[in-house]
Amino acid sequence: MPVSQRRDKTSKTQSAVGLPPGYAALHGSFGWQVPQHFNMAQACSQRWAEQSDAIKRVAVRAYSTGAESTFHTYLELQAQANRLSNALRVLGVQRGDRVGIVLPQRFETAVAYMAVLQLGAVAMPLSMLFGPEALQFRLHDSEAVVAICDATSLEALASVRDDCPLLRTVIGVGASGQADLHWTTVLAQESAQFTLVNTLAEEPAVLIYTSGTTGNPKGALIPHRALIGNLSGFVASQNWFGFDGKKNANSKAVFWSPADWAWTGGLMDALLPTLYFGRPIVAYSGRFSPQTALELMRDCGVTHTFLFPTALKAMMKAYPGVKGKTVRQQFKLKLDAIMSAGEAVGDAVFGYCERQLGVTPNEMFGQTEMNYIVGNSNRHWPAKGGSMGMGYPGHRVAVIDDAGNECEVGVPGDVALHRFDVNGQPDPIFFLGYWKNPAATAAKFTGDWCRTGDLAVRDAEGYLWYQGRSDDVFKAAGYRIGPGEIENCLVKHPAVINAAVVPKPDAERGALVKAYVVIAPDFIAACADDAWARGQLHAKLTVELQAHVKGQLAPYEYPKEIEFVDALPMTTTGKVQRRVLRLQEEARYAAARA
Repeated sequence: MPVSQRRDKTSKTQSAVGLPPGYAALHGSFGWQVPQHFNMAQACSQRWAEQSDAIKRVAVRAYSTGAESTFHTYLELQAQANRLSNALRVLGVQRGDRVGIVLPQRFETAVAYMAVLQLGAVAMPLSMLFGPEALQFRLHDSEAVVAICDATSLEALASVRDDCPLLRTVIGVGASGQADLHWTTVLAQESAQFTLVNTLAEEPAVLIYTSGTTGNPKGALIPHRALIGNLSGFVASQNWFGFDGKKNANSKAVFWSPADWAWTGGLMDALLPTLYFGRPIVAYSGRFSPQTALELMRDCGVTHTFLFPTALKAMMKAYPGVKGKTVRQQFKLKLDAIMSAGEAVGDAVFGYCERQLGVTPNEMFGQTEMNYIVGNSNRHWPAKGGSMGMGYPGHRVAVIDDAGNECEVGVPGDVALHRFDVNGQPDPIFFLGYWKNPAATAAKFTGDWCRTGDLAVRDAEGYLWYQGRSDDVFKAAGYRIGPGEIENCLVKHPAVINAAVVPKPDAERGALVKAYVVIAPDFIAACADDAWARGQLHAKLTVELQAHVKGQLAPYEYPKEIEFVDALPMTTTGKVQRRVLRLQEEARYAAARA
């Protein structure tokens, strides 16, 4: 299809809805400039290290407590990355080779990414939470030649080393343990000078494995240009982060997120874009807690953050605010923007952020394959509580049916991104494909539309409203049930800290609506050691929660059964694993009928 025809179709699509004026003007005029040659490390580190203020411009603040932080400048970041690049070259790492990075949020992690990227190799993030089997599959499948590993993961990696024949060298960070080489020793032997490989924007930069509902994880191969495509969403969701008019090292913007830098949310939504704008990012590798999060943001003067809905729900329950003082006032927060993603935010959390944290949250939606494509930006167009937002500037986003046709207003369909942006040019956000899996890559597309597998409806103003994963939505007694709306309603009850809704197989109605509920600590403290009291509390809450949902939603949506649990199964990226609960219900049903 000629470019001019694509432009005509795009303009007709967008004029079909009453877009907010601020959004329409920005979206219609936006275009990316993607050079032929581009390297993420050059944009995120080298160019800042070459500035006159590089010796004082902070890149990473390693946080322990307010009194115990270590500040690392862009000059230090680049020098250490140069040393590691030289070391990797000595070890035989070549352009395009995969290097595993098994590290938490710490300065060395940023160094590792910059070193691998500027060498022209491919960085493969691996979570600290991975056990031996998960590490073995990814290292073997990717044919990684080197792994840079935190001391706490060395044992797990060593146990599968024999199953990864192409893995030549393991570099240990911290205690050397079972590593072949030690980080400090390796870097000390190399020069702080390195000539960056002038990669094409189209060359692969990162290989991130994504877990599907069935089968082994798929490796999504991300090119250097994807960072450019990512920026419009990052800037918009962070209320114009990087464009605060301050170009020097004393800019007020400080970023932090608990998102693991081994995942798309931590790497592409936090670490890399923050460094791209030459701002400081806070690194904290401890466990998340509402108190720690609020204290960290206070101590570090955090202005911009990415917090999962799960984290915000926990904060909402733990710190609802005290009489006469908001949470923002209690902790003297300086927040300018909150982006949230991973699950639907819901209006309960939305309202908490506005009232207690003093910031209207910008919900964001994306996937590893094409990240940061939909969301809000309350600075330039009004956010609607509970809405996913709209396509970020440049991206052509639609809700499509099974045949690839765009759905009418109010009709649910698959959220999809077009290969070509609103100007008819290739959208730089796209991944290159799944590693060694062309069939899965082809299956991701319907024509020029790339499907997300997430369902939504579009309203008359162009806002998208999340309906759930296509495999999470189910029918009960003939009614189509989206779990997100029910879960959001349950969380509004003061006794509920989190909830997940799944179908429970039923011989007569096909399925019943069942909710798994985590009770807020305050409600269980009085009966923690008394089984009878817990039973009475559960019975009382079941009736209350069922009535609560009936009063807020349609009668067929209330949970016919509620099971109280200590915790929900979660992914490492903060998403509830409904599939685990769904399979559990199916297994119970099969066992009962056996």
